[in-house]
Amino acid sequence: MLEFALIAYAVASAATFLAYGWDKRQAMRGGRRARERTLHLLELAGGWPGGLVGQIVFKHKRQKVSYMLVFAGIVLLHVAGWYVVYRYWISP
Repeated sequence: MLEFALIAYAVASAATFLAYGWDKRQAMRGGRRARERTLHLLELAGGWPGGLVGQIVFKHKRQKVSYMLVFAGIVLLHVAGWYVVYRYWISP
């Protein structure tokens, strides 16, 4: 199970990182942007680590408070989920 979760997080993170890069490029060019909902769904699907790296590398979405609050909620949801998995299934 852990191996599957790590692979899923890696794939989702790579997709989210690429989405952040594409969105930043489109923002700079004045092109069609990714919806924030799409970026949040990618983060929720396990891509939040890639989103965090994308925020740092591309200097993207870090200043938008409403976006960052949702992002923080997604991260907390994942951390809480892993706590429950560890507490009740891995280390009973």
